[in-house]
Amino acid sequence: MFTTVLVANRGEIAVRVIRTLRTLGVRSVAVYSDADADAPHVRAADEAVHIGPAAAGESYLSIPNVIAAAQRTGAQAIHPGYGFLSENTAFATACEEAGIAFVGPPPSAIDAMGDKIRAKQTVAKAGVPVVPGSDGAGLSDEDLANVVAEIGYPVLLKPSAGGGGKGMREVHSEGELADAIAGARREARGSFGDDTLLVERLVTTPRHIEIQVMADEHGTVVHLGERECSLQRRHQKIIEEAPSALLTEAQRASMGTAACEAARAVGYTGAGTVEFIVSSDRPDEFFFLEMNTRLQVEHPVTEEVTGLDLVALQLRVAAGEPLPITQDDVVLTGHAIEARVYAEATSASGDVLTFLPSGGPVLDWTPAAGVRVDSGIETGTVVGSDYDPMLAKVIAHGATRDEALRRLDVALRDTTLLGLDTNIGFLRTLLADDDVRAGRLDTGLIARRGAALAEPGIPEDVLGAVAGQALLRLEPSGEVVDPFDIPGGWRVGEPAWTVRKLVAGGGEATEVRVRGRAAGFDLALPGSRAAGEPASTADEIGQAAPATGGPAVEPASATAAAPTVRCRTVTVAPGLVEHTHDGRTRRYRVAHAPDGVVWIGRDGRTWGVREQEPLEASRTASGSDGGPVLSPMPGTVTVVEVAEGDTVDAGQKLAVVEAMKMEHVLTAPVDGTVRELRARPGATVAKDAVLLVVEAREEETA
Repeated sequence: MFTTVLVANRGEIAVRVIRTLRTLGVRSVAVYSDADADAPHVRAADEAVHIGPAAAGESYLSIPNVIAAAQRTGAQAIHPGYGFLSENTAFATACEEAGIAFVGPPPSAIDAMGDKIRAKQTVAKAGVPVVPGSDGAGLSDEDLANVVAEIGYPVLLKPSAGGGGKGMREVHSEGELADAIAGARREARGSFGDDTLLVERLVTTPRHIEIQVMADEHGTVVHLGERECSLQRRHQKIIEEAPSALLTEAQRASMGTAACEAARAVGYTGAGTVEFIVSSDRPDEFFFLEMNTRLQVEHPVTEEVTGLDLVALQLRVAAGEPLPITQDDVVLTGHAIEARVYAEATSASGDVLTFLPSGGPVLDWTPAAGVRVDSGIETGTVVGSDYDPMLAKVIAHGATRDEALRRLDVALRDTTLLGLDTNIGFLRTLLADDDVRAGRLDTGLIARRGAALAEPGIPEDVLGAVAGQALLRLEPSGEVVDPFDIPGGWRVGEPAWTVRKLVAGGGEATEVRVRGRAAGFDLALPGSRAAGEPASTADEIGQAAPATGGPAVEPASATAAAPTVRCRTVTVAPGLVEHTHDGRTRRYRVAHAPDGVVWIGRDGRTWGVREQEPLEASRTASGSDGGPVLSPMPGTVTVVEVAEGDTVDAGQKLAVVEAMKMEHVLTAPVDGTVRELRARPGATVAKDAVLLVVEAREEETA
């Protein structure tokens, strides 16, 4: 066994590999960029080496920098984790040339399987079934169109290099093909430095099932069962489980045998995953998709049902040891399910579910107890747009699939992450879906459900807790001596109604009215006024701003007859409040961001709420008047397709913003003219940054 191993990665996978190294008594070396100087993986390792600036191309993807760090620290081996250099043939070759063991397969195997076109050709010769599609490299746009004409729609465009769903495009009609090819090439070039594409028949209602294999240098190849990875968004996995609810023992053995043959066909060693696509109603018919020549993100579910440490097996194989197990030793016990926690906001746009990267400082990270949580964050971590948005993985094991599902849902309920938008609430909604609970899965399920899986609006009790938290912060500590030393909205005698406009995320403002102190207050919610709709401005309801500069105050008579909810908010501990809402008491985690946003969470769901200024201007381009077009996320402008003064039609592409390896296309909200063009290719932009203004086109009159 090695004495020192360098981990050429970051985040949760670096922490996870270091954990096994410590168990084995092996010294660990971490590497880090400028952005990760204070990251958890840096502190977890025995030693850490700075390898460059935040940009991955100058740090985590820099082969010379990583090799130099290994040589400086005397590392005998490099574990690449997943992503970055894990499937880079040149990196594996550089390790070999430097006399450093690469914890992975030989360069020849990476090369053979890294090119999806060659991989299909190789495994087909070994008798493994493949999806009909292109079988040649270097296809032009015209060549791809010809292949599509032969196999028919729908089809799937895929980059030949790389994985993780980057650059993949579904195409359902001829009119979509040209734009899909251009977008796929651009994203593939940006993610992998190679825009070569292949095209395959799109299998409808497919299930994504993969087989974990392990192979050593002594000719032993075994499989460790399958993982079901059918719950995906944008071709990226969200929920993974082992074993699959679809396969029988015979089907599992058949796919396992095919996976082992695929590994043998390229002289594979180490941990690898052979991915198959399986028809939901014909599980005996499966097709090879690709082989990932590395450890998978979802490897924990295999570890949970087999009791094996896959990282330890990788290290032993890389050190030249034979596998300590045979196929007969592999026994699957119980069921395990993993949920990926992403830094992203989930919302609905019509019937379509959208996922936009988020970021910011982690104000409170409190993982659930009693289950396995692999994470690379902690309270104080700043999540930027330089790297993948996955923050953590929550893994639950149970005797049955139902038990594992229940334990995972409870774990997500007990997980708190405040300071940025995450998908935890969405994950709970997804796990509660009837088809998901019944095991009726396919890769299109999330897209079909669409807006039904979107996060609901901010609940009334959360609005009440936010209002109560505001009262707690406004109320003076200790005894009040000066009768005027009290929050705006109070008066001698009967307390007044204080009007607050609360905004959650990028939504519309919600007007609430509060009367009383945190220990006991009335809350009037939107639509609860007895007579007529709530007024929207101070002038309409005769509000007057108090001299102290506090919130506007409505005369008591304006809402005296309004139905209200009785509330109470108390601080239980730092960052924890107890709120009673209409007789129901619950606890909420609370954190205050420097920008004034109050982050509040309960039951795994979180909301960032701010109080809207009375005269705050509109911040989005919508309606017939046009207006500013904003970046929906922090990221980098990759494409600008218009110039100052151009006339555009509603829906026309204006620019593309990329963040965390995801592209978002911005389109014109109305017919109009481009003004104040600020977007520049390569420029870094913040969330809600104005990229340009579309001035609505005036209607011509006869």
